[in-house]
Amino acid sequence: MSTQNPVVRRPLDKLLDPKSVAIIGASDNHARIGGRPLYYLLNGSFEGAVYPVNANRETVQGVKAYKSILDVPGPVDAVVIAVPAEVVVQTVEDCATKGVGAAVIFSSGFAEQDERGAAWQAQLTEISNRTGIRLLGPNCLGTFNAKTGWLATFTTSVEQYPVQPGPIAIASQSGAFGSHLYTVAAKRGIRCTYWVTTGNESDVELSECIAYYAQSDEVKVIAVYAEGVRNGPGLRDALALAYKNNKPVIFQKVGRSGAGAEAAASHTASLAGSDAVYEALFRQYGVFRVDSIEELLDIALACQAGAMPKGNKIGLMTISGGAGVQMADTAEACGLDVSPMPEDQQKYLKELIPFAGVRNPVDITAQALNDLSLIKKFMESMLDEGGYDAVVAFFTVVAGSKMLSEKLIETLRDIRIKYADVPMILSIVAPEDIVRNYEAEGYTILEDPARAVRAAAALIHFGTAFERGLGTPPPALPSNAQRAPEGIVGEAEARNILASAGIPMAGTRLATTKEEAVAAWKSIGGPTAMKIVSPEILHKTEIGGVKLGVDGAEAVADAFEAIMAAGKQHHPSANLQGVIVSEMVSGGVLGVINDPVFGPAVMFGLGGVFVEVLGDVTFRLAPFGLDEAHRMINEIKGIKMLYGARGAAPADIDALADALVKLSVFADANADRFSSIDINPFIVKEKGAVAVDALIVPVGQETGH
Repeated sequence: MSTQNPVVRRPLDKLLDPKSVAIIGASDNHARIGGRPLYYLLNGSFEGAVYPVNANRETVQGVKAYKSILDVPGPVDAVVIAVPAEVVVQTVEDCATKGVGAAVIFSSGFAEQDERGAAWQAQLTEISNRTGIRLLGPNCLGTFNAKTGWLATFTTSVEQYPVQPGPIAIASQSGAFGSHLYTVAAKRGIRCTYWVTTGNESDVELSECIAYYAQSDEVKVIAVYAEGVRNGPGLRDALALAYKNNKPVIFQKVGRSGAGAEAAASHTASLAGSDAVYEALFRQYGVFRVDSIEELLDIALACQAGAMPKGNKIGLMTISGGAGVQMADTAEACGLDVSPMPEDQQKYLKELIPFAGVRNPVDITAQALNDLSLIKKFMESMLDEGGYDAVVAFFTVVAGSKMLSEKLIETLRDIRIKYADVPMILSIVAPEDIVRNYEAEGYTILEDPARAVRAAAALIHFGTAFERGLGTPPPALPSNAQRAPEGIVGEAEARNILASAGIPMAGTRLATTKEEAVAAWKSIGGPTAMKIVSPEILHKTEIGGVKLGVDGAEAVADAFEAIMAAGKQHHPSANLQGVIVSEMVSGGVLGVINDPVFGPAVMFGLGGVFVEVLGDVTFRLAPFGLDEAHRMINEIKGIKMLYGARGAAPADIDALADALVKLSVFADANADRFSSIDINPFIVKEKGAVAVDALIVPVGQETGH
């Protein structure tokens, strides 16, 4: 978590749990936007006072109406605003004068539409900051609290599927998508206590909802849909809070592609941000990212059972060999351990069913359904002796009949109770009432066996993430560390600044004459890298200011003169300080991008083809400690290179991790002063590690070498 600006939040209680409410723009027609929330509140379970506000009517839907919020006699915790955009600002001012705690603004025509609307939205933000009133929207579909019956929404979804309290909470920037998500979830029997759509986010934004859910006793699982995030530090803090409270967060963040990011920005008038940085954030805090509603709801359904194992060993049972192969392929693609059953148990299971497949997947064949005691014995063997952390079983339509399902549930009941902490996901096709019976016994039912395996992988993801903890905290910045420069500096000064933060630097020599360059080459005793040094020249390579693999006195002298001549030709007024001569080495790349949403994100890659061609890099938000640095390093696809591929000596990964940590601490402390930092190459030796080249680009300056 960044140490620079601690996240401060204002309460959301009046918005999500009000005791008295008013509907401004209340309609007598409950099919209209201003009539629907009033109808829901009057005919639902909400027990607080409800005040319709309509300047043109004495009563609305049979209830006394008031001409203005200022005329309402009692205190009002929250209001719903369903009036034209041009009068919303004054309406909110009146609400603040009344002492209203929160407002849900349905009205559209703000920043999503034009400059005039953006100006109105800015006024709403100013009123909220000045008076303390919390504003949801504008241009939102509202919110509900199923526990209290607070339905501040005009979606018809709650008519089709009346709200019922449950362990899931949904936060969505998009109202229409959020409504769709709730509807599909309710249809699948997923119960949701809180549901919030944030719309244009003039005040209340996504991260605040996540933080509220993370601290709610009613919420066990958090489902999020986002297009772009306005408050990066707030989201990071909220996800950290959910992580600390062992609340799984399932996140559908759209805008991975360039076209998708553009669409998201135009829709929400917000910044989509760098997808690589979102990935880093999700890895740091155990968030599971999905690409579809189907996957999101599969995982939410599986999470409802509450079992999240701390190991990744999965047992697969099937009545079909083909389905077993599909499940095994999916499990391996998800990085799960599909270890076979122990040899003695394989022999035991063969004695029970001679034609069974007994490794893993365990193929009991459809014949086992004729004697359910065999299924129990196989399941006991897999759990007692196989030691699997989760089990997925493919029983298809056979176990979907009423008679067989009741017998199977009864046969396996003792095992289900004994292994309550082991997820058991069954691939069964069955009527809804039979599915509910299985779910009541603690099973998750998914029709597709591959989806069942992916849901199990998500549970394992959460369990192992929560088990590892947030790891070691980042260290303090050294007391003698220099600040990042305010203007462009040369490589030598950049190296000194980073060295003061504890990042090891390789020994190099600055040559101001060709004779000094030759002397430096002699001291190195082999091929050298030569680069021009000038604070005004960032793009060294493009002007011929870099020569690699230079060997021999004459070649070094010629290279020195060519480099200096190139500098004078392309930048006649530049301060040419000389040429750095260093050992010709190759290695990894460390860097920092200062993301406009989330702040500094540290990058690591192996360099060369791994970075340039394969894109084999990973990111983490600064600052972080050694545990996170090691996880970061192990995500690189070419990690075997560091462990000593093809007989090479293993690299000092501890030294690399230490440098990443120190770079993250420096970046966090100087977040307001730089746009990027490059250390390329960074050499990890058999013992120790050193940076060879360094570049710090101040805020507002162009990047590059």
